[in-house]
Amino acid sequence: MLSGVCSYTLAQNKNTDSLAYQLQRDKINHMLDVRKQKFGQYDQSLSKHTGIFGLQTKKDIRRSNDILMDIVKTDDDLFREIKVLMDYRVYQQQQVQSKSTETESLNLGFMNTINRLRQQIDQLKQEAQKEHEHQMGILRIFIILFVFMLGSILYLLLKKRTVKA
Repeated sequence: MLSGVCSYTLAQNKNTDSLAYQLQRDKINHMLDVRKQKFGQYDQSLSKHTGIFGLQTKKDIRRSNDILMDIVKTDDDLFREIKVLMDYRVYQQQQVQSKSTETESLNLGFMNTINRLRQQIDQLKQEAQKEHEHQMGILRIFIILFVFMLGSILYLLLKKRTVKA
């Protein structure tokens, strides 16, 4: 049950992360579209010549410069947002690396535990074999003693019969 909750939380986190990344990309794409429109306006303003003999006036040049400055500000904003996007990508990569390291560590821990348990099982088998051999030795001694006592009793009974007869 707990594993299911953890995987649901991780999946939800991943969806949230992916959504945030996608929203950031959409924001950058929108800013690029706005910049493209502004550049189109700048291009048009360069071709406007409202002065005498078809020359540009100071007002035309100022308008073009204002549009150009607006494009520069948009570019600065774009660079900032792209940096956020790149930082986010680096953060995601660090999370993946961290998760990979954690998983590898857990796997190594499981492998060490399995090896330790196998060693304990082998040791317990050896101890059980030794205990079985020890019990078999004691059983042999009891059998020998029983046979010796039975032989002694029979010997005494036969000796007693021969003494009476």
